Amino acid sequence: MHREVVHARGHENVSAAHASTFEVTTDDYLTPAGDCILAVEASRAPADFDDAFVETVRDADATVTLTVEADGHTAAVTGRGDPELTYESERSMVGRTSTYVDDRTIMLDAEFAAEGFDDGLVDALAAGADATVTLTVE
Repeated sequence: MHREVVHARGHENVSAAHASTFEVTTDDYLTPAGDCILAVEASRAPADFDDAFVETVRDADATVTLTVEADGHTAAVTGRGDPELTYESERSMVGRTSTYVDDRTIMLDAEFAAEGFDDGLVDALAAGADATVTLTVE
């Protein structure tokens, strides 16, 4: 199993209302339109991840899990890897319930999107809580 850890923080505009994606960004701002974004000011982006992690995630049979922890709340979402994943984005990471791939995509066929995250976690993120985002692949 390979693991990458990213530190970020919530923002008052976190709504986690998007039905097909979730995102963590290095940007330091969030507008109300960014309803897929869970956290901002991420310490790292996919382009910073270890080559061995990226190579493992490029297996179509890989299981990719993103866990978000903030203010005593934890939620995890699982999807799959794909040979088309590049992990080249220097700005953000996006999990998708679909099979669409771009340089920000970190997993496909996620079991849920932003709207599926626990209300307590979303409330903590909307209050600006510090977040630890752990991405694992096996």
